[in-house]
Amino acid sequence: MTTRRNVLATTVTATAGVALGAALPAAAQAAPGGPASPGRDIPRTLASGRAALGGRLRVTDSKFTLSHLGVQWRGPAAQVRLRTARGWSRWQTLHGCTAGRDGHATPAGGSVLLLARDAVGYEIWVASDGATQTVELNTVDGPAIAAAAAAVAPSMPLPYRRSVPVPYLSRAAWGADESLRFTGETENWPTLYYPVQALTVHHTAGINDDPDPAATVRAIYYYQCITQGWGDIGYNLLIDEAGRVYEGRWSGSDGVPAFRGTSDAAMAGGAHAVGYNAGNIGVCLLGDFTSRLPTQAARTTLVRVLAGLAQVSALNPVGVTNYVNPVNGNSRTVQTISGHRDWGATECPGNLFYPELPGVREAVLAALPPSWAPRPVLPKPATTRFKPRPGA
Repeated sequence: MTTRRNVLATTVTATAGVALGAALPAAAQAAPGGPASPGRDIPRTLASGRAALGGRLRVTDSKFTLSHLGVQWRGPAAQVRLRTARGWSRWQTLHGCTAGRDGHATPAGGSVLLLARDAVGYEIWVASDGATQTVELNTVDGPAIAAAAAAVAPSMPLPYRRSVPVPYLSRAAWGADESLRFTGETENWPTLYYPVQALTVHHTAGINDDPDPAATVRAIYYYQCITQGWGDIGYNLLIDEAGRVYEGRWSGSDGVPAFRGTSDAAMAGGAHAVGYNAGNIGVCLLGDFTSRLPTQAARTTLVRVLAGLAQVSALNPVGVTNYVNPVNGNSRTVQTISGHRDWGATECPGNLFYPELPGVREAVLAALPPSWAPRPVLPKPATTRFKPRPGA
């Protein structure tokens, strides 16, 4: 498919009273000052958005054939069905993973990015008199992307010259359009680094059995970076059903995902547990684990990745953390390896998978070398007034 050099984003003219996160931009163009990948055929994303009040949004014909559909809603429950050339699908209940940057508003409902392959329409139902906002996405790939994504590295690099033996795709390998992070020459979300205090497991709450997970990662990137206005993808690392790891949030040009350099365990702040992001690494499994478990390949990779992160950060995978956000002072005592629901009101990482986390912690501990030793648990913090940093 021929690439589009421009990103089409149609502004939503929302019904009065609809205010769900960041508004879609009137137009998103490739930023001339942003970083580029010379010689690469970077994929572009077509996008348009809609919003409605009254608990129902029915779109029988979208502007283009969809690859993904982002849905953000207010209300206690939401359902969606898709229309393809074969007709309407069954209704499915949405399970949102409500993430976000510290200091940014999140919906009193949910947010999810769905696989909507070949859909040309959809219908959203929200309980009560909720509101809904959607973004229609179509990842437009150039001929070089499939070949680039197939060139998977055999291991994921970490600080202190360590690596984790898992299939790994850098941002360049999965086709990240780095210009999306910039407005002109200004980076929309400059990277700040913090010592690691906790590791948090997520699921995307999207569709299982994804035929093109790299395209889904690109769609998540666009949805969170542009539609939700975060300036980048919120997760630090992502894992697909085949056990491949995808570099998430931009953390510098050193080739080490999530961290600053090869000898520093300071991590790049993410946007995956609103209010508790700084010093908290977000690892996200692609899929919905409300009623099924992750694949064995995904679980094996998750254990290996968490073991590598625990080792370089000197965290006890079966211990607790008295977490303190160095930006806003928010504090919470949680398991060092926690689920997203331990930080906020969400079903993430899925009702069926969340009870499996104790076994994951034990497996991570068993994967660490005999010489490994964690740092002591810090005492619970005294009440302290924090002055938030700009842009945190």
